[in-house]
Amino acid sequence: MKFLFAGTSRENGGAEAHFVTLTRALATAGHTVEAVVHPGAPMAQALAGSAVRLHAGRFRNVFDLRGYRAIIAAARRLKPDWLVGNFGKEYWPLILVGHLLGIPVALFRHHLKPMNDLSARLVARCAQRFFAVSQYARRDYIEHGMPAERVQVLYNPVDMDQCRPDPAQRAALLQRLGLDESAIVMGCFGRLHAGKGIYTLLDAANAAMVQEPRLHCLWLGDGTDTQRLRDSIAASPFAERHHQLGWVADVAPYYNALSMLAFPSIATEAFGRTPVEAQACNVPVLCSDAFGIPETLQPGVTGLLLPPGDAVAWRDGILSLCNDARRRPMAAATRGFVLRHFSTLVIATEFVRRLGSPWS
Repeated sequence: MKFLFAGTSRENGGAEAHFVTLTRALATAGHTVEAVVHPGAPMAQALAGSAVRLHAGRFRNVFDLRGYRAIIAAARRLKPDWLVGNFGKEYWPLILVGHLLGIPVALFRHHLKPMNDLSARLVARCAQRFFAVSQYARRDYIEHGMPAERVQVLYNPVDMDQCRPDPAQRAALLQRLGLDESAIVMGCFGRLHAGKGIYTLLDAANAAMVQEPRLHCLWLGDGTDTQRLRDSIAASPFAERHHQLGWVADVAPYYNALSMLAFPSIATEAFGRTPVEAQACNVPVLCSDAFGIPETLQPGVTGLLLPPGDAVAWRDGILSLCNDARRRPMAAATRGFVLRHFSTLVIATEFVRRLGSPWS
């Protein structure tokens, strides 16, 4: 098949990671894949040098004619079987270009923020395929007016070559952090703001550190609460056991430093890419039992589900995974779980299968 993706976002979040990973996966599977991306944006940088041919394009909003010109020019040259989009500002442009040129359109949605009433009613009907990234997100979209029969679920793909266990990287990272092999390192990776549950996690981690002297916490990412978290760590009784490294462009190597990953979000989450990537690296996870997050793990087998915002429960969960006899069997089960449910090969194959007959 031939695919033309359009994604002119300049951000570097989960939707962007999905765009990059799925386009690469389809290209690796032998499909012809091209993409209209904002020049210099993280997605353009991530796809540079790959088998995905890039076209420069920009969309400020649905009325930006520059974006239409870029998509139409690329589509007329490639003659794709499908136009594919990940971002709301490009939904209607792709639908309009698809109808103009007679090309079917597949759209993904990664956020839970409701679309306006007109778009909620019509976007999934006007596109030939519309995908949510979790069952939770699908239910949310239907509750906000989308037709149930038009919304399918396809999970985020994870590159198993990029996210893989690497003992050498683990040793190097532990050395960089000034830790020895006996250290138990809990990671929290992503945007740092209160809605991500970082203060619950900080309280829980400090409480667990009272009982477990091997426990350290590695914080990667930035956000609106970066400085507040830094100040809270500095004022905590175990400040020297918290390692806040800031924003890192490629977090994949850092999963290897971890004994467990925490995803303690208290704000709504359509999915949760970080726990899946961690499990691909043989790292068990502690996740909030809410929203689309429970779909990212096998509870009790590859990690634990904990009540969001409950510092005592999170302390107990952390201490549970500090127990080598509990943690190591979970670590051994994680990568196989991801391989079966979220690997690029599985998701790309299922995506192509779901497309089926273009105009059905």
